[in-house]
Amino acid sequence: MSLYRDQGIVLRTWKLGESDRIIVIITQENGKVRAVAKGVRKTRSKFGGRLEPTSHVALQLFRGKGDLGIVTQAETIDRFQNIRLNPDLFSEASSMLEVIDHVAPDESPDPNRYKMLLGALRTLDKKNSPLLVPAFFLKLLDHEGLAPELGFCIKCSDRDNLTAISISEGGVFCNKCQRGRSISDSSIAVMRAILGGGLNKALEVEDAKTVSEIDRIASEAVEFHLERKIRSRRVMDT
Repeated sequence: MSLYRDQGIVLRTWKLGESDRIIVIITQENGKVRAVAKGVRKTRSKFGGRLEPTSHVALQLFRGKGDLGIVTQAETIDRFQNIRLNPDLFSEASSMLEVIDHVAPDESPDPNRYKMLLGALRTLDKKNSPLLVPAFFLKLLDHEGLAPELGFCIKCSDRDNLTAISISEGGVFCNKCQRGRSISDSSIAVMRAILGGGLNKALEVEDAKTVSEIDRIASEAVEFHLERKIRSRRVMDT
């Protein structure tokens, strides 16, 4: 049993007893942690409002013998006020929290997952892009080694005339081997940019057809690998 400090982002919470909450947090150094925040539902609680989903906080926690730790201190680092006040932004943020929650194992440190989520929330809070969440999904899949192959036909290895994609089969197909759903050249190019170091430029894309196509593909890919629907995600329609 020991005290330790870390910083993290609250993914979700639920009630425990009359005044406590269980908090699920993705932390920088300790991975995903589950802990009890005692008394946070009382009106006089000092840090109840600091431990809500999307909160970025500096924490002191007590590591006990069981699966649940105890939050002993919590100080706000980022409030993400725009996200909290805008239902659409909060919905976008919630979908990223939900996916991280299902991807990250308990207490399995991975600072990159934490950094990806924190960077995405900071970007969303400042200026929303219609491709931010799809890009986050694709980057996370790539981090987990699950991103679709976009460079060549996965059946014949042709790098030209790529016209379709199948998430279940792992990537794109040329016009001769075509199966799955059709995909435009522009969507392939933007997804390659997202995964190849051109994220900032990709987030400037606003073409409705391209955005909708990538949004559907990214959401389908995440749901396929998670084997579950993303409850907080609303895919865009053209």
